[in-house]
Amino acid sequence: MKRVLILLEDLVEDSEFLYPYMRFREEGFEVVSAAPVRREYRGKRGMSFVPDVLLKEVIHDTFDCVFIPGGYAPDRLRRYPELLNLIRRHNEEEKLICAVCHGPWVLISAKVVRGRRVTGFFAIKDDLENAGACYTGEEVEVDRNLVTATDPNAMLRMMPLIIRKLLKEEEAKR
Repeated sequence: MKRVLILLEDLVEDSEFLYPYMRFREEGFEVVSAAPVRREYRGKRGMSFVPDVLLKEVIHDTFDCVFIPGGYAPDRLRRYPELLNLIRRHNEEEKLICAVCHGPWVLISAKVVRGRRVTGFFAIKDDLENAGACYTGEEVEVDRNLVTATDPNAMLRMMPLIIRKLLKEEEAKR
């Protein structure tokens, strides 16, 4: 069974957390949401979410996919060195890492975008380029194990692509 980690912090873009969480579960994947503290987190649009586990409980685990939703949550998430180490380790192992909207801020802080084709919300274009990424501005961008997207609407293209990649990996192992 594929394991997916979805990150959570205050001011997450509600749909960018909820849609992937439900969509991965719909596919039968084991989905785990993780946050720094066990409490209720508020989304940008007013929804509230409680994480399944704490980041420290999964920081040494390996997942088939790490999903970073946007909003302003990524600015908070990138302040946790343990999380950045998890992202770097997953990148080194060529595990799937997905980020939407402002989610690539975490990728910048983990130092995994240099020389990579990425996209994200247009407001972080300079941040990505200053980190050495090739910002494409495409709605969805794939560079090996990194899958990035611009905004909630882009997830309609992003999610099927991620799911196909995860299922293809599963088929290849059989």
